[in-house]
Amino acid sequence: MALRITDDCLNCFACISDCPNEAISEGDIIHVIDSTRCTECVGSYDKPSCIEVCPVEEAIEWDPEHVETPDTLLARWQTLHPGETPTLFEKEEESA
Repeated sequence: MALRITDDCLNCFACISDCPNEAISEGDIIHVIDSTRCTECVGSYDKPSCIEVCPVEEAIEWDPEHVETPDTLLARWQTLHPGETPTLFEKEEESA
């Protein structure tokens, strides 16, 4: 699923400069994530970089209105980065 920015956003620009897909931009009040460009960093990082760089713990959250499979996210990444090779990470197996 894509991510979304909450009202807790400080508009610090850390997420904008770190997004590999240019999916984050300035909104009227807070920054916004374009769900048509967000890949949750699939293809670039092992976890969403915007969440990692954000100084506010709950300013970026999963968007339940945009649930997508890893294959869909990777296909989007490949469309956004033609000719590039994605970085793929193995998911950690959950303990039984």
